Amino acid sequence: MTRWRLVLEYDGGAFAGWQRQETAPSVQAALEEAVTAFSGECVLVQAAGRTDSGVHATGQVAHLDLARETTADTLRNAVNFHLKPQPVAILEARPAAPGFHARFSAIGRRYLYRILNRRSLPVLDRGRVWWVPQPLDAEAMQAGAQRLLGRHDFTSFRATACQAASPVKTLDRLEVMRVGDEIRIEAAARSFLHHQVRNLVGSLKLVGLGRWTPEDVTRVLEARDRRLAGATAPPEGLYLTAVVYPDEAGGS
Repeated sequence: MTRWRLVLEYDGGAFAGWQRQETAPSVQAALEEAVTAFSGECVLVQAAGRTDSGVHATGQVAHLDLARETTADTLRNAVNFHLKPQPVAILEARPAAPGFHARFSAIGRRYLYRILNRRSLPVLDRGRVWWVPQPLDAEAMQAGAQRLLGRHDFTSFRATACQAASPVKTLDRLEVMRVGDEIRIEAAARSFLHHQVRNLVGSLKLVGLGRWTPEDVTRVLEARDRRLAGATAPPEGLYLTAVVYPDEAGGS
């Protein structure tokens, strides 16, 4: 039995999230069915993060155990063949180190949120960005974002249905930058609360519109009250871009 470590890319718009569901398509189910079609084995594919419906990934990590002997290239190519035409693909497959677990071995996760900030609606990036036609001040958003770095109680930016044992998290990176008509927000932490990134983005939008000052971000953070923060940003702008493990932390 070999444990395989996979790096995945998918368009979340086609799925009701990562986790297998009885009545809706999921990334997990698509992968498990494709692996079974290749190997004849019923497998459980476990991911580093259970992305929500509509959320994309360019660097999701998952693992599975397979009795069939195969090579990394054969596993990747064969499973990708059986995944067609679903918008999910294995970018890399390799045998995992002893004791590896995609979720519990991870020491960091990185997300990207994309806002298309122009008057014209998205065409090529429809379903892959949050379209905000009103002008946004990216520098003010960056100033607000820096007030969220470090270890805090993020109750104000936590989904009401979040099942995490504690609202306290350490946010290592939150950078806002403008690239042409696009505003990109990059976030990094060991782990995140449910909807944390999307709630942070929804609040930073208010700073960008001039409805909040950067100081208001601190006020809302310290209030520990979800009702005071901005609305949850839509899922289509969010991407899980990387998962970090101890064996690669030094180079990341």
